[in-house]
Amino acid sequence: MKNLFLFSFMLVCNWAYSQAITTYSVSELKDIPYYQGAGYDSANHKLNLVLPKGIKNPPLLIWIGGGAWSYVNRNMEMDIARKFAQKGIAVASVGHRLSPATWKDSSLNKGIRHPEHSIDIARAVKYLYANASKYGYSLNKIFVSGYSSGGHLAALIAMDNQYLKNEGLSKDIFKGVIPIAGAYDVLHYYQVLAKSNGSAFADNHIGSVFGLTMQDFEKGSPVSYIDSLSTPMLLISETNTFKYADLFETRLREKEYNKLEVLHIHRLKHGELWKELSYSPHSIYREVIEDFIKRNSEIVTSPTQ
Repeated sequence: MKNLFLFSFMLVCNWAYSQAITTYSVSELKDIPYYQGAGYDSANHKLNLVLPKGIKNPPLLIWIGGGAWSYVNRNMEMDIARKFAQKGIAVASVGHRLSPATWKDSSLNKGIRHPEHSIDIARAVKYLYANASKYGYSLNKIFVSGYSSGGHLAALIAMDNQYLKNEGLSKDIFKGVIPIAGAYDVLHYYQVLAKSNGSAFADNHIGSVFGLTMQDFEKGSPVSYIDSLSTPMLLISETNTFKYADLFETRLREKEYNKLEVLHIHRLKHGELWKELSYSPHSIYREVIEDFIKRNSEIVTSPTQ
């Protein structure tokens, strides 16, 4: 009973402390083109920035929204971006070109396939890296994260160096990667979909995004690049994606990767966790992410003098 009381007291103290942390006002910049070269997509080759005011060189969180690689909308991610920015973290909500999704909506019948999503994310990273001084965030405290399909892309860009290398950068620019509620082995993801929804559904969905050969599956899977992972990782799942994260975690632990932190949230489903992160005034799960960013930035954010 004494230990339970002490634990409860500590929780209350931690909660009270978290509420006392400075909340920053923010500025928003929308629809910034990050790429305007060949094949420019005027709708999707853009990003939004949310910047905390009154703080010098804050960390930058590059955020990739979810939507099955097919109906991602950077503007729908602005609530979560604001929440992080209010805690002193600059956020870029990044758009990318989309894959067909006729399995969901027959009108979504045009688009691109892997690796084009990752090529776009690398272009956005290049733009953000080159413009750090313009927007006032730190060049040396860049993190990448995303939800659902965005979680997959965040892991992939931090593990398969070819995309950033093609833009003259290295995955080593990231201080941390935070994949949330994603799938990290495309073959396993295909098998789960085929078992639950039928092979025709899996062929349509996965084929439209990655292709259907073993080579396609391997190239699009973060688990294929575990040996190259060097970035600290905070891996987060919820009830629906636990099986994907658990497999990923197992592979990482088999390689004795020691820069891994894991949070499995079994009380929330896929959409519920996204809503919690986006809309809850005080989310313990957002605080875990904020803590990871600030610890790996090796700074304590405070207002400028």
